[in-house]
Amino acid sequence: MVELSNQSGQKTADIEKLTAAKDIAGLIKALHADDMHTQSEAARALGSLGPAAMDVLIRDLKKKDKDHHLVIIKALSEIRDPTPVPVLIGMLNDENSEVRWGVAIALGEIGDSRATEPLINSLRDYDKYVRYGAAVSLQVLGWKPPTDEEKAFFLVGLQDWQAVGVLGDSAIPALTTILHDRHSMIRIKAVEILGGLRSTRAIPVLMQSLADEDSDVRWAAVLASEKSGISMMRLPRGLSLRPKKKKNPFIAGFLNLILPGLGYAYLAKWWGVMIYEIDIFVTVWLLQTWGEFSFEALLPIYFVLALHAYYITVKMPEEAP
Repeated sequence: MVELSNQSGQKTADIEKLTAAKDIAGLIKALHADDMHTQSEAARALGSLGPAAMDVLIRDLKKKDKDHHLVIIKALSEIRDPTPVPVLIGMLNDENSEVRWGVAIALGEIGDSRATEPLINSLRDYDKYVRYGAAVSLQVLGWKPPTDEEKAFFLVGLQDWQAVGVLGDSAIPALTTILHDRHSMIRIKAVEILGGLRSTRAIPVLMQSLADEDSDVRWAAVLASEKSGISMMRLPRGLSLRPKKKKNPFIAGFLNLILPGLGYAYLAKWWGVMIYEIDIFVTVWLLQTWGEFSFEALLPIYFVLALHAYYITVKMPEEAP
């Protein structure tokens, strides 16, 4: 690949020479440069080389490398050629959320109307970044939601929470969908808006949120439930369905057996580290005092500590709701 040196001494690709030589492989390598300007110039150069370069870029999308995908997708968004649109649409189902987000943005940049329906489906993605990218691209494509329910999905994607709340019951399906979002703050926002609707249709969804894995989401659901008319007597039952988190007594006992004190540290007991240090000190002292020393003499103490760690773990209460 033809390279030059920039002012910092780093080697950069000579895009003009690579283009003149129709060095597609070299230009694709230039896409991975740290310099954003070089990346953009390489993308434009590839676009100028026509179908031959486009075929290579599309073929490179089949490589199982997230970072490579993101670079190629960015290049395709700058070239703005509609040829790869069907392939990009298929990548809206990629397992990696960053790839899906990049594809959603690229489809808007390319501006092909074939991407409209797939992007509408991406408004239901479980990741907030993908939903946002899809919503922005749909704006670029000039899409207008035909119903209030579709509008709610669109506004949720844009995270225009105030506008979502104005839609009333029509917003419930979209808000229900984002209760599966990986980010707890998004789930909390959904629960708060559902409570603000003061609708009986939101009751099943709020009851479901009482069993969320995150304690802050559960508390938001408690406060929202009261606004929706859910009887306070129903809330404890809903909370009881949350994922139970409790320390494993076998792990606590095993750790105390092999390294006394670590079992207590696993249980977040302040004396765990102290017992561990005492064990090390006593062991070293015995070795220095008696020379050869049989560790079997300490096994009864280790077994007692293991049993104690097991016992107190069993008696520990579940995590508070």
